[in-house]
Amino acid sequence: MIETARQIKDVLADRSFIFRAGAWKPRTSPNTFQGVGEEALSWLQEVKASYGIDVATEVATPEHVKLALEAGMDYLWIGARTSANPIALQEISKAIGDRLRLTEHRSASPDRTQTELPLKGILIKNPVNADSGLWLGNIERLEKTGVPVIAVHRGCNHQPCWGMAHAVRKARPDIPMLLDPSHMSGDAAKVPALLSKVDELGLDGAMIEVHYHPEEALSDAKQQIRPEDLTAALTEHRPLTLTDRFADRLELNWLRAEIDELDERLWTTIAARMDVSKRIGEWKKEHGVAPLQPQRYQEILNKLTIKNEELKKDGIVLSEEFMKNVWELIHEESLRQQI
Repeated sequence: MIETARQIKDVLADRSFIFRAGAWKPRTSPNTFQGVGEEALSWLQEVKASYGIDVATEVATPEHVKLALEAGMDYLWIGARTSANPIALQEISKAIGDRLRLTEHRSASPDRTQTELPLKGILIKNPVNADSGLWLGNIERLEKTGVPVIAVHRGCNHQPCWGMAHAVRKARPDIPMLLDPSHMSGDAAKVPALLSKVDELGLDGAMIEVHYHPEEALSDAKQQIRPEDLTAALTEHRPLTLTDRFADRLELNWLRAEIDELDERLWTTIAARMDVSKRIGEWKKEHGVAPLQPQRYQEILNKLTIKNEELKKDGIVLSEEFMKNVWELIHEESLRQQI
């Protein structure tokens, strides 16, 4: 941790940044690295003292809050898994508020033995699922502490989920929003290109995973870039024109980001469907069944009519001819996969 901090400081020189490291790592499997725990807070203290850098760590319980604040963390951050649990957020928010009030009381006491605990901000990542309402609700819970809140958009399951972030940005333009290209992509090679979205969408910064030797990282090794690559990542792939950063273009840029993501999902879904069609073809060959089944074909056409009516109820008007034309193209390719 300390060596990575040293190298980042050397590379970024006078640039302003926050150094974050997770003392506790909420992981899916109990058999993976869970973080070092409380001991790591002393390492963050050393980074702060040695390099004059603001430091941050992730908290997931009231006990984490207590230990982190006692260690003098400048920022706390709430991870995606914790952000999905409003009860946990309520408890964490209360713990932060209680701790800060206790600190104010001690600071006001003539015989105080403890100096005021610093806390410059709370960063909260979006929930693991694309739920803008839950993200907004948890932001409000944390704001009750009186500490400035910063939203961190990390995507969902290595997908951007721009629609969710767009909704939160429109609802709360008054709070900063950072981009987390590392978790969004899960691939260090994709981080520089994703960083272009910071300017294109009018975001306020980025949270980037850096490791001086990613091959030895105990978690998320594939998405971490080296300190020497950080400067290039921050300067490459900038917006094509300055006009893209003007306020009147931001909404268009957000909508285009949503379209691009939907197109990507559309092709991924079609590709997955063709894979299933190919396996269906293999089964039909083994059992002597013809690739084209007229009854099944008609059933799907009937479903298109029903779906069209459902979409109309939601205010989405698509012509039946359009839906049928799209289906015919997909069906034609599916048959080709089966033959």
